[in-house]
Amino acid sequence: MSQPENYHDELLQRYLDGECSREELEALFGRLNTSAAKRPLLQAMQQEFERVMNEKHDVPEAIGNRIETRLLQEISRSKVVPVRSFRYLKWSAAAAVIMLLSVATIFYTSRQPAVPQLAQRHMRIGVPGSNKAQLTLSDGSVVTLDSTGNQVIRQGDVQVQQHNGQLLYPITAGPSSIVRYNLLAVPRGGQFNVVLPDGSRVWLNAASSLRYPTAFPPDSRTVEIKGQAYFEVKPVAGQPFIVKVNNMEVQVLGTSFDVMAYADEPATRTTLIEGAVKVTSGDHQSLLHPGQAAAVDNANGSLSVQPADLREATAWRTGFFNFENASLGSILRQLSRWYDVEADYQSIPATNRLGGYINRNLPLQQVLPMLETDNVKLKLEGRTIKVILTR
Repeated sequence: MSQPENYHDELLQRYLDGECSREELEALFGRLNTSAAKRPLLQAMQQEFERVMNEKHDVPEAIGNRIETRLLQEISRSKVVPVRSFRYLKWSAAAAVIMLLSVATIFYTSRQPAVPQLAQRHMRIGVPGSNKAQLTLSDGSVVTLDSTGNQVIRQGDVQVQQHNGQLLYPITAGPSSIVRYNLLAVPRGGQFNVVLPDGSRVWLNAASSLRYPTAFPPDSRTVEIKGQAYFEVKPVAGQPFIVKVNNMEVQVLGTSFDVMAYADEPATRTTLIEGAVKVTSGDHQSLLHPGQAAAVDNANGSLSVQPADLREATAWRTGFFNFENASLGSILRQLSRWYDVEADYQSIPATNRLGGYINRNLPLQQVLPMLETDNVKLKLEGRTIKVILTR
C-alpha cells in the first residue's frame, strides 16, 4: 500500500513527540538510512525550526532540547554513534538530522553478527571503561569489584551488598559511636557507585576514590574524595553532610551536585544541580545556587563562582562526554582517564575548541577522528594518544 506524500514527515513529528510504535520506528529509521531521504528530512527540520523561531524566537530551548531529549532516550537503549564534534557545535537542523542518521545507522548495523573473537582481541587498547573498583575495608583487606559481581561483604556487624556496579550499605537507624572507614577506589577505565549508610548515593568516575565511614558518627557525615564524583545527598536533620576534597570543603544542605578534583586539572570544581551547598576554601566561602559552579584554582587557591553548564558537568554519569567550547587538551584528559591511556597534548594550540556529545561506550579508535580539525590529527600509538599538527 502506498503511503501519503508527507508520511515520513509525520513519522518524524511522532518520533519527536515520543509517540512512534515499534513498526513506525523501523519505517522512520529505514527512511533515514537512505541517502535520498536526507534532503527532504533536512527541509522538514528547517521548517520546524522556522516555525518555532516565528512563534517563540527561541530555537535552542524550544526545539533543540526537544530533539536532544528524544535522541538521548534512544541512545540510552542502544549503542549509538554520537554526533560529530564540530568546532563549538550549536543545535541546528543539520546537526539534528546528522544525529538522527547516526541513530538510524546503528539501528540497523547493531543487528549484524557480532565481531569474531579474533578480531576483538586486536581492540583491547582503547576499549571503553566499565564498572570496576577496589574496596579497602577497615581491617586493611581488599575486595575486587567488577560489573558482574554479586556478593555480600562482611566486616564486623556490617554486611555490604555488591550488585553489579553498585555497593549498598545497610541504612542505619541512627548515628553510631563506632566509626570504621572504607575506601572505594576506581581505577582509570572504571566507574562505580555506592549507597552510603544514610541513604545518600555517590557515583565515582574513572581514576577517583571515596573514603567514608561504614556508619556515620552523631555530629556529622564527612567523606573525602579524589577525582570526580556525583552526589545525591539525603537530608538528615542535625547531621550535616561534608565533602572534603583537595583545598576545598563542601557542606551540603540536602542536594545533588558534582565535584571534579583531578590533580591534572587546573581547578577543583563543584557544580550544584539542585538544593544548596556552601563551599569553603581557606578564608573564603560561597553559597551556591542551582546552576552555579565554584572553582578553586589549584595553583593559587583563589575561589570563584560562575554559571555552570549542568549537562556538561553531569553527562559522564549518564554515559556521555559533553563538550561545550572545551579545549582539546581538557577533552584528551577525560579520554585518557576513561580509556586508561596516556595523552600527549602539550603542543595543542589553546585556540582549538570543540563542542558536542560523544557516547562513552564507543571504542577510542572511533572517538579520535571526531575530535580532529583542519590542523590537528590524532593517532593512537600503543597506549598513547599522539597529537599531530598538520600546519
